[in-house]
Amino acid sequence: MKVRDVMTRKVISVPADTPAMAIARLLADRGISAVPITDSWGMLLGIVSEADLIRRLASSDKPEPGFLRALFYNREKAAARYAAVHSSSAADIMVRNVITVTEEVTVEHAAHLIEQHKVRRLPVVQDGVLVGILSRADLLRALLVTPTETSDEAIRAAVAAEIARLPWADAPYVFFDVANAVVTLYGFCHSAAVRKGMEAIAAGVPGVVRVDDRITDATPQNRA
Repeated sequence: MKVRDVMTRKVISVPADTPAMAIARLLADRGISAVPITDSWGMLLGIVSEADLIRRLASSDKPEPGFLRALFYNREKAAARYAAVHSSSAADIMVRNVITVTEEVTVEHAAHLIEQHKVRRLPVVQDGVLVGILSRADLLRALLVTPTETSDEAIRAAVAAEIARLPWADAPYVFFDVANAVVTLYGFCHSAAVRKGMEAIAAGVPGVVRVDDRITDATPQNRA
C-alpha cells in the first residue's frame, strides 16, 4: 500500500506572514494539531505545530507572585517577550527542516519515518509542492482497512517480496505455499522469533485469510 492510498488530500495551509495568534485560533477552531506553511505556488516552506505555539505562549506568561520575583522583575524584557509572541508570524516560529514523503512511498516506510523522527505527521510533496499530509491517524485507518479479494498468485508474490526485503527472513530451509488465500509455511527452523516473524509476514499481506505454520522445530539436540 502506498502513501497516496491513505493520505489526506484536502490540507489547510497558510502563508508565512500569518500571525502566530491567528494560527493558534485556526488550530483550535479546526481541531487540528499542526498546519503547513506554503508560498503562493503551494511550495512547502515549513510547518507550525501546537508545540511550537505553546513554547511561544509560555514565554509570555506572567511571573509568579512573590517579593523577590517582583523585585527582580524586568519590565523591559517582559514587554519584549510579549511583543515577540503576539507580533510573530508563521515564518518566525515554523520548523523549516521538515521530513516529507512522496505519494509513491510505501505506508510501511512512512510509518518507519514517523517513528524514527518522532513526528506526528508527514507532509506529502510532489516536486516540493504540498499535495497532502499523512498522519498517524491515516496510518491507523490503513491498518484497519478490510483487504479486497486477492488472487493466490498475487499473495504469493507479495509474501515472497516481503521475505526478500527483510534480512532476518532469509531462512533457506523455510518454504511456503498459497491455496485459496491460505498461506502454509513448511520446512525447518530453529528460531521461534523467525517463525513468528514469518507468520506475521504472511498474515500482513492483503487477501490472506489464514496462516498455517507447519514448520518443524530444528533445534539441535544435545548429545551425550
